[in-house]
Amino acid sequence: MAVPKKKTSQARRDGRRAHHALEKPNLVACPNCDAPKLPHRVCGACGFYKGKTAVVVESVG
Repeated sequence: MAVPKKKTSQARRDGRRAHHALEKPNLVACPNCDAPKLPHRVCGACGFYKGKTAVVVESVG
C-alpha cells in the first residue's frame, strides 16, 4: 500500500483546491419585466421567453 513519505504542505494542499470556489450566476434582465433571470430560461416573474408568454405565472399571496 502506498504511503506518503512527507506531509503535504498547506500551500500545496490548498493550491489544489484553488478552483473549487463557487461562481456567481450570470443573471440578465428580462426584456419584458426587467427582473433578473438566468439566460435561455423562462422568466420566473412573468413567464416570458423568446418574445412571448411561455408559462402563466400565478401570483402568490
